[in-house]
Amino acid sequence: MSEAELRPLSLKRDGDGLLIDWADGVRTHTTWRILRNQCPCATCEDDRKKPANPFRVLSDREVAAGPPTPVRMQAVGAYAYQVEWNDGHSTGIYTLNALRCLGTVLPSA
Repeated sequence: MSEAELRPLSLKRDGDGLLIDWADGVRTHTTWRILRNQCPCATCEDDRKKPANPFRVLSDREVAAGPPTPVRMQAVGAYAYQVEWNDGHSTGIYTLNALRCLGTVLPSA
């Protein structure tokens, strides 16, 4: 499916994640944690390439934020969504293709 054909009909909060109904009849669900952990911004991409640090200490801001939760989600043109997270991070722009790939396909109703 081309990017031009990939179109969400609706995006909804659903418990701990994002439920998307796609124009081709597919429905996907992605947890907020997966979306936050897979942030496509350059900083997060670089951080994922580094070896895991078992001694990393969470900042006060990270502890206070709690589990990842979107504060705002807005369309970027007709191809992506930018998410602002409760930890203050907001530089990731998730393409429709990325949202589709990160989601778990749910059975048809």
